[in-house]
Amino acid sequence: MALKTTEVEAKGGRSRRRSLGLSDEQALRIYEVMRLARAVDERMWLINRQGRAPFVISCQGQEGAQVGIAAALRPGSDWVAPYYRDAGVVLWFGMTARDQMLSFFARREDPNSGGRQMPGHFGSRRLHIVTGGSPVATQLLHAAGVALASKQRKEDAVTAAFFGEGAASQGDTHEAMNFAGIHKLGVVFVCENNGYAISVPQSHQMAIQNVADRAAGYGFPGVVVDGNDVLACYEVARQAVERARRGEGPTLVEAKTYRFTAHSSDDDDKRYRQAEEVAIWRQKDPIQRYASYLREAGILLDPVEEEITERVNQQVDDATEYAEQAPDPTVDDLTTFVFKQEIKP
Repeated sequence: MALKTTEVEAKGGRSRRRSLGLSDEQALRIYEVMRLARAVDERMWLINRQGRAPFVISCQGQEGAQVGIAAALRPGSDWVAPYYRDAGVVLWFGMTARDQMLSFFARREDPNSGGRQMPGHFGSRRLHIVTGGSPVATQLLHAAGVALASKQRKEDAVTAAFFGEGAASQGDTHEAMNFAGIHKLGVVFVCENNGYAISVPQSHQMAIQNVADRAAGYGFPGVVVDGNDVLACYEVARQAVERARRGEGPTLVEAKTYRFTAHSSDDDDKRYRQAEEVAIWRQKDPIQRYASYLREAGILLDPVEEEITERVNQQVDDATEYAEQAPDPTVDDLTTFVFKQEIKP
């Protein structure tokens, strides 16, 4: 039977989260992690524009796809290979605002690389977050390798690889998906399609409307979902994760979303997209959209939202203050992770 791309539409009213198996507490945690990702990102932009840090690459607008899909995974046993916008993914998996700020300022205490990685190149062996690199799409190959290791070890683990639609134009993406399809690996490939590979619109990258259409060529399902609907993302991801855990192989999930900011702090997005387009998408803000749902469902009461706002602001303030005062790497750190060293317990 030929495989077809599935397009998932949001359904259900106030009880929608319950039909997905989410408690009120879980639904609120999803909201809080989305809020934290946005708040950390906004603080980084302010610091960058003040000249206190050199570079930002943003998650704003894509938090629904990130947190909704990550929430379907099991932190600590499953693995994620994020791409540089995936602040929401790594926060769900256990990284903190302080971790992100230490990396942002390139401090010695940066838990990923000791201040060696660019901002957005997340990683944590302890949290099962595969460290990323600057070459686009290499994390898909890493994810396929991790999933192969899990299969050979007979581990009950799923790996999720996140990438933008620009990465779908890379050969690494074809190789990873082809290999995962052949060997029925437990991988969920997540394309956060925000419409632009830096300045290049999707229409100039591919002659198809949906990246997910390509999944059929690799022998596994492709699903298109509204990336700004966090519950729809969770529903699709849960099905893909369950399928992978049963040993039925990969799924390609394409979350249609949008980035609110320029590609990075070094980019001028006014040169390739209109302000009116950005304004239209801001009306579809996944955080505000989810907040409206939670209020209508009677979960996000004013006192609850005030508590969440206070916790988020406190975390961001504490992380900023700590990281800005933390020491830089020293000359003695130059060869750390370069030459073999004895790791002391």
